[in-house]
Amino acid sequence: MYCRSFFFKDSSSRSYVPDLNQLRNYGELSTPLPFVIFGTIEHLFKGGVFSARLLNLTLSFLMTCLICLPARKTVGRSLLIGCALLSCPYYLWLSGHLYTDIIAIFFVFLGFWLYIRSRNILSSLSFVLAIASRQYMVAFPLAIAAFELFSNRPPKMRIRWVAQLVASLSLVGWIFLFNGLTPKMALANPDLPSVPAVQLSWWSLQPNNSLYFLACVGLYFVVPELVLFRRKTVLTDLLTRKSGFAILGLALLFVFFPPPLDAHGILTKLLWLLHADYLKMAGLFVLAILACVRFSRVNLGFWALLMNCGLMMKAYPWDKYVLPLLIVFWYLKSVGALDAAAERFKAAGFEEGEAGFAGSIDGRGPGDKKETKVLEALEV
Repeated sequence: MYCRSFFFKDSSSRSYVPDLNQLRNYGELSTPLPFVIFGTIEHLFKGGVFSARLLNLTLSFLMTCLICLPARKTVGRSLLIGCALLSCPYYLWLSGHLYTDIIAIFFVFLGFWLYIRSRNILSSLSFVLAIASRQYMVAFPLAIAAFELFSNRPPKMRIRWVAQLVASLSLVGWIFLFNGLTPKMALANPDLPSVPAVQLSWWSLQPNNSLYFLACVGLYFVVPELVLFRRKTVLTDLLTRKSGFAILGLALLFVFFPPPLDAHGILTKLLWLLHADYLKMAGLFVLAILACVRFSRVNLGFWALLMNCGLMMKAYPWDKYVLPLLIVFWYLKSVGALDAAAERFKAAGFEEGEAGFAGSIDGRGPGDKKETKVLEALEV
């Protein structure tokens, strides 16, 4: 197993923490925390690939339980959230294989779970661990920081965005350690696929990849939400003047930066069913429009989508990169915070328990007064 042979090749060493030289010169493109964790598990239990897969599966099961079973939620809504969560095939696929994605996603989820409860320092630490697992997880603390910063918080609430900004800046430490975005040895590793050209230059950006990512959000989140939760407002919002400007702007972006039709993932394979390239591009455009209209209101979901799209300009176009954002979106939806405006989460009652849904499958049935107050505070 690579992790064990790298971090524990010196049998005389009893340290479970790699030194700076190992971190600086290991042959992977992503930050090393998952390899340290996998290597430690292998060093302790000698379980091979099975132990690492079991860890991924356990973390996924824990996330699923915490997302689907928040306080006072009805069984029907929990089942809908569970079906929506599992509708993305990459969730189960990555949970049962030896990939580093699940560990990074778990720390991102934990960061939001703690943030909702106003555990700002612990949330920040969780995001630091997420960035230590995958560099592009920096999009999530940046999204929270932007949401808090532009929400006119009183001075005493400054910690809510400062903590997330500090977590985001931990990426700078990795850049200094690697002397670049990735370890130099990884760029010369023959066992790795060729590094995308966009990642070889600091100033290289590919908006095309962000548009593809936007289409993935439309496919893996907006469409399941429309089907399972009958969210008709997305379709009615398409007829507004604001949506008209968004459609026009997105059309111009598709003209100047057409998303790739040869990306890696299920969406590309679905597009193969449309034989003409212009039909494939039209399909991507429709999905991207759905995502834009769905998150057209400036709230936490908007900032999370915006920051991820920005980061994807430096990434390879691959459907699986949408999974962390999906996990966050479904969690926020499960606690009623996805469409929350700029009201303080603390004032809405999140610090004493998650926003619940009671009485009916749509969460609008009779509940206690505190629960009704929470839901009203979260409405846009």
